[in-house]
Amino acid sequence: MSLNKVMLIGNVGVEPEVRYVEQGVAVAQVRLATSEPGRTLENGTVIPDRTEWHTVILWRKQAELVEKYVHKGDKLYIEGKIHTRSYDDKSGVKRYVVEIYADSIELLSPKPANQTPNS
Repeated sequence: MSLNKVMLIGNVGVEPEVRYVEQGVAVAQVRLATSEPGRTLENGTVIPDRTEWHTVILWRKQAELVEKYVHKGDKLYIEGKIHTRSYDDKSGVKRYVVEIYADSIELLSPKPANQTPNS
């Protein structure tokens, strides 16, 4: 048995990119930042804050939700799976991309009263 599950709570770093592929299917890409606060160890060693950036891919209804309601600075909860893909760049060098394919999304930032997402 194996398990590929990711749970993230983070902030959207840039406006999401949403596009439509064949037959009008929406796909969104969100750059999500997760942070760990720094600390000082007992021996005086200072460990600085650490921020990780994640590329989250959402499809169909979730992508449409992102298009309507998600903006830079919003806080999101994402559950999904890690996907790694590779490609050859213009110089012929193999590059790897790690993405999170979202299974579910929850908007954690409060929204104005006139916006009510139905997730």
